[in-house]
Formats: sequence, C-alpha cells, structure tokens
Amino acid sequence: MNLDGNSLLASFAVSSVGLGFFMYGRKQERAPQILFGLINMVFPYFVGSPALMFGIFVVLLGVLWLALRLGW
Repeated sequence: MNLDGNSLLASFAVSSVGLGFFMYGRKQERAPQILFGLINMVFPYFVGSPALMFGIFVVLLGVLWLALRLGW
C-alpha cells in the first residue's frame, strides 16, 4: 500500500463503501453484498494506485450488479 495522500483517501473511500455493503448484507442476510463488502474492505491494501483502485471497484460493482440481476 502506498502512503501518499491520494492513495490513502481512495483506500478510505473504497473501504467505507465496502463496510456499508458488508453491514447491509449482514443485516439482510444477503451473500452477494457480504462478499462484495469483504472484498472491497481488503483489496485496497494490495493496490497502490488510486486510479487502479477505483477501476477495480467499478468492475466489482458491475459484477455485483450482474449477480443481483441474475438472481443470485
């Protein structure tokens, strides 16, 4: 993890959204949201670039949307 300001801010933003999805998924007992939340809380530790971090977040959000549309 890179410790410059942009990376820390991006990591905080992505992890905060992940925490929100995790808490929602746990309360509603929904596996896709729990998994999405866990992944988004963990992966920013391994990615240093804010642009790459947001890119991965958008891809994961698309996968979550697709999983929910398919009824998972």
